[in-house]
Amino acid sequence: MIQVSDKAAGRILDSVREAGNTGDGLRVRVIGGGCSGLQYKLAIDSEKKGDKVIEHLGARLYVDRKSYLYLNGTTVDYADGLTDVGFRLDNPNVKKSCGCGESFSV
Repeated sequence: MIQVSDKAAGRILDSVREAGNTGDGLRVRVIGGGCSGLQYKLAIDSEKKGDKVIEHLGARLYVDRKSYLYLNGTTVDYADGLTDVGFRLDNPNVKKSCGCGESFSV
């Protein structure tokens, strides 16, 4: 199961409003790339056939089946500090990540 924090849910709703008609939720994907082999890709999108849909406080998170295998157990949060801004994924499946924190391996 994937958890969405209250703060992340609020930011998803804000992002959907800001994006206009491009989608009604946040899609989280795991794709190949980066120095550790895998990386996250986030985008405002709409539900597609076969997606896992996670809803929290009215915010919708979409995850395709393949990505869900890597993301099961993850908590999605949002940070808005002075130097650390954006969605953060606390993924217990990550075994190694690169120095910059942009990619990982499981």
